[in-house]
Order: sequence, then C-alpha cells, then structure tokens
Amino acid sequence: MNFCYDVLNYKYPSRREVIYGRKGMVCTSQSLAAQAGLDIIKAGGNAVDAALATASCMIVLEPTSNGFGSDAFAQVWMDGKLYGLNASGFSPALLTREALMDKGYEQMPKFGWEPVTVPGAVSGWKKLHDRFGTLSWEQIFEPAIRYAEEGYVVTPVISKMWRQAWDNYEESLSPKLFEEWRKVFAPDGHTPRAGEIWSSKAHAETFRELAATDCESLYRGRLADEIDSYSRTTGGYLRKGDLAAYEAEWVQPVSTSYRGYDVWEIPPNGHGIVALMALNIMECMQFAAGHDSEEVVHRQLEAMKLAYSDGQQYIADPRSMKVTTEQMLSKVYAAYRAANIGQRAAKPQYGNPASGGTIYLCTADGAGNMVSFIQSNYCNFGSGIVVPKTGIALQNRGFNFYMDPESANCVGPHKKTYHTIIPGFLTRNGKAIGPFGVMGGFMQPQGHVQVMMNLIDFHMNPQEALDAPRWQWTGDMNIEIEQGFPMDMAGRLKARGHHVTVATDSMDFGRGQLIFRDENGILTGATEPRAGGAVAAW
Repeated sequence: MNFCYDVLNYKYPSRREVIYGRKGMVCTSQSLAAQAGLDIIKAGGNAVDAALATASCMIVLEPTSNGFGSDAFAQVWMDGKLYGLNASGFSPALLTREALMDKGYEQMPKFGWEPVTVPGAVSGWKKLHDRFGTLSWEQIFEPAIRYAEEGYVVTPVISKMWRQAWDNYEESLSPKLFEEWRKVFAPDGHTPRAGEIWSSKAHAETFRELAATDCESLYRGRLADEIDSYSRTTGGYLRKGDLAAYEAEWVQPVSTSYRGYDVWEIPPNGHGIVALMALNIMECMQFAAGHDSEEVVHRQLEAMKLAYSDGQQYIADPRSMKVTTEQMLSKVYAAYRAANIGQRAAKPQYGNPASGGTIYLCTADGAGNMVSFIQSNYCNFGSGIVVPKTGIALQNRGFNFYMDPESANCVGPHKKTYHTIIPGFLTRNGKAIGPFGVMGGFMQPQGHVQVMMNLIDFHMNPQEALDAPRWQWTGDMNIEIEQGFPMDMAGRLKARGHHVTVATDSMDFGRGQLIFRDENGILTGATEPRAGGAVAAW
C-alpha cells in the first residue's frame, strides 16, 4: 500500500546529538555529499581534497543553491596556519552604470544577464588544489560525475526550492533564456518532486572537461568560448576576456578577539566583518541573565543593526572602500557604538569608523587540517542564465551592486560587489578549534554571531548552538523570529519597539554546520536541523 503524507510537514520537535570522530569528518547540507567527502579522506586524501569533492558533489546534489557559475570563499587550517581564499568574481568590462541607465534601470535587476558576474568558484578550486591537494581531479570529481550521470533522489527541501526557482524564472526571464534553464533543470516539463530522480549528462561532461584542463577551460578554453558565444547571441555582457582576466586570490583572514577566543572571517568584499563588528559591540556587555532573556536578545539585535548599517554603507570592492578594515574593527569604535544602545529599539544608522541562496561545508582530517568552505549562486540557481550544453548556471551576484554613483559599491566594470557568503573559523591561543558557517544571504553574519555567543557566552554544546531558535533583523525596525522562539519574550521585545513577526519558513534563518577539535584530537560535528544536514564521521 502507499501511505499518504507530507514530507515537508513535521508536527513534533526532534532532537539531534553531536557527532564524534577521530580520523576525519565532513559536514554539509546533503548526506550524499558528506559521505563522498569522507570517502575521499578514507582513500588517503586530506581535508582540502575532501572539501573539493564535497563542493563538486553539491553542484549536482543541490543545484538550487550553487553551480559551476558560483563564487566561493574558504578558510583553510593547514599544518598549523590559517589561510584565506577569496574566489568571488568581478563584473564584466561592459557592465557600466551608464549602460544600465540607458536601458532604463534605476536599480540592479535580480535575474537575467545584468547581474551576472565572472564565476569564481572553479578558479578557487584550482587554487586550493594547487596549494594543498594531494589527489587527482579525476578522483576528486568521480562522485559528482557518478551522481550527475546515474542520477540521485531529490530531497523534499531541495524539491521545494527547485519549484520556487521555476516560478521566479518563468516570470522574470525571456522565453529563450527560460527554455535553456528548463532543458537542464526541468527536462520532464516540471521540476523534480521529492523522491524523484534527476540527472544531468551536461554536468558530468563539464566535470570531465575541468578535470582534463586543470579547471582552466572555464576561463581560457572551450567552456569559456561557450559562455562568450551564448552571452553575445542573447544580449549578455560577459566575454571571454573577462573570464581570462580573472583569478581567485589568497587573502589574509581578519579576526577579532571575543572573550578569549579569536573569530576569523574573510575580509571585504565579503561581509564577515559585520559579524566581527557585532561581536566587538557585544563584548562591551555582560549577560548574566542568560540566553533566554529579552534584555540579551534586545542588545544582540541592536548591536547587529549597528554593525550591519556600517557594513552596508562601507563594504565594497576593497579598491573602492572609503574606510579601512582596521577602522571598522576598532575596539574603541565598538565601545562608542555600544554606548548608543538603549532600552528601546532604535532605527539603524551607520557611524563613522574613520573617526576613532548558498551551500556551506566543513571538513577535517586526522592530521589536524580543517577547511571552512562556502559556495553560492546567490538567489537559488542564480541569474537564471544556463549556458547550453554545459550545465553551467551563472550566478547573480551583481544584484548586490548599487546604482548610486556616490556609493563605494556602485556598479562598474571589473568590480567585485558587496558579498554575502562568509566561512568562519575559530581559534584560541593560536590553536585551531575549528570551522563554522551559516548559510542564508544577509542572515549569515547574524547566524555567526548567534552561534558564537551560544557557544562562548551561554555554554551550549555545538548541536544545541545550531538548534536554538533564531532571530533575524530584516531592515528598519523589523525583526523575524523562528518558530520555537519564546512567545513571551517576543511580546516583551515588541514592548521595546521592535516590530516582531514569526516566520513560517525556517529556511529563512539559514542552515549551518561546524566541526571542532579538542586538545586530544577528537572531532565534534554538528549540522543544521532545519534542512536535513548531514555529518559523516570516521
């Protein structure tokens, strides 16, 4: 007999426990990808090899969030040192504010060719592999190729996101562009339903092309030619010259100290610095009342609003920024901002520091190496542009550009935009504790702050820190709270002037994972319960 049930509806709360391992661990939002990454470690690969295998699998297993056209960022702890990688692409040379104004745009479009920027993730893969990889691309890509060719069973959450993307693109894209997306991602005339199998020969062939060319084809080979040709014939701005001019770059991670711990993020153009600024403000306060206190949540919200207001005003391509990272992370400036927090909610305003869609994964191997890695097309599949015969879905990161010519983040040629994806890392006394991350656009710094405070201030275990119901500032005085958030506290927050609503979809609060290593080398992993994340441990 067939049962009748809703795979997206769960009436009763469930409980997860932390996972332990010793020789290796992989955490991400898809169980098949986590298993593939752990298999790489068992085959002799290190944490970077595992991260690359997991990331490539995620392109197939969760195309609703990332793809060959993604950007990526990473923090790598290798042989006792932390490395940062910025694999965010820049805008095409033809993409100017004047060109957009001539087309009648007063703000950046969300879909189509206008928000497309150069894909950075594949170049990032190459950088990681060149420096730290030990296995061949053929070994690393084998699981992703297998899932692409043989197909896999689509999960409930991914099927829901897939359908939402169809609705968005059907409404926003031209029939020609939407048809290319449908050919790859809805070949049966509808998006895959939960429990159905999806496969893509195009994805498998692109992986083989990348393996054969050391990932160069996307930038200086046949795949670049395909992107260039399709862009020219459909009114796009992206050209082969843009692709050839791009290369992911190693960067120095930035950090702040928080109650004896060092929290690390990638510097701008990413907005991980927003989380660090908020933690700086919170360090000026004490929280004897504990986690479930409306006074604590009020102060967290106000600190987050202040940090975000500064971030949205000043973060851009580093070459265009008008303040420095050091100024934004000043403890003196944080104390000044903390002093502005009162007993009632306030409208957020930026200060003057100069005066004083996305997948996340983390890996660890038995030698002590760890990776914090994030990869994203931004809005679901990104721009909706899919390059024929390749499976390449191009991102829409340019949607974050402003049209204001006075803004440091104003759209312009070969410019990186304000970026939302941020991999985190935690150390103490110069020793690695481990990688952490929370997905979800502008929720990400807010998730980082809440998880770090849950761990450090409120002494939660890693799984509990991810399980705790979250809040999210969404602009102006507006706050969303997750189902399960104490309703009595929500009422008291309203009395302080916050505009509080209960979100109906927990996906709006991001998904996250973390791995910590103790002094005995024991690995502890936890993963987001909101979308069926997985920990694979050995």
